Amino acid sequence: MTRLVASDLDRTLIYSAAALGLTMPDAEAPRLLCVEVYQGLPLSYVTEAAAALLDELGRAAVFVPTTTRTREQYGRIRLPGPAPEFAICANGGHLLVDGVSDRDWQRRVARRLADECASLDEVRAHLLRTADPAWLLKERVAEDLFAYLVVERSLLPDGWVKELGEWARGRGWTVSLQGRKIYAVPQPLTKSAAVREVARRVDAEEILTAGDSLLDADLLLAGDRAWRPGHGELADTGFAAPGLTVLEERGIAAGEEILRAFLAAGVRP
Repeated sequence: MTRLVASDLDRTLIYSAAALGLTMPDAEAPRLLCVEVYQGLPLSYVTEAAAALLDELGRAAVFVPTTTRTREQYGRIRLPGPAPEFAICANGGHLLVDGVSDRDWQRRVARRLADECASLDEVRAHLLRTADPAWLLKERVAEDLFAYLVVERSLLPDGWVKELGEWARGRGWTVSLQGRKIYAVPQPLTKSAAVREVARRVDAEEILTAGDSLLDADLLLAGDRAWRPGHGELADTGFAAPGLTVLEERGIAAGEEILRAFLAAGVRP
């Protein structure tokens, strides 16, 4: 049986120092492996145990990293194990095959966005018009597909994200708050659509998925079996679905547990 394993990366499999969630005494903390360097400094980690599990997973299944990161941001990550043949970036906007974005997939995505939702320019203008410089740190456009703001969370007004979400929903967009970032993403731009395309290409008989944020909800629903950690937007909203296992673990320990769950789910030969 061909099993496809599609997992979100940040705060699902890999963790920044701020997201590690290490609650045990320092002397009992797991040893960590850096899997991403940015501007000469370590940025993202997995446990050493998770590194071994990633290597095993990459050899036993079709493992597809599935991320909202841009291709450039994804390119900084060095996961243990064999290089994945497929990867999904920009929340489904780019389907990488051996590191190269599939042009046919790009064209299909572009057609759907043009047909089904408001333009990026309209949404970006609204973000800049309504955001307050007192708490807005940066505004960015990712791959000419979606936009996000980097904000000072402590100064963000109550209700602003909800109001933005309501405005965006009527224009075919969705809003997600992750850490210090507020994402505005077209509704047709989904991880699940790209995962289904990979599943079609490899003739997968079962799809296993994992994720932690609202932008991962469709990914979890697309899986025959799915897992989410005990932290993140989905945990905060109590997200549940058939075939979804909710883990108690939080932080980097959850990443290790998700990998164990993938392997225990029949991925091991």
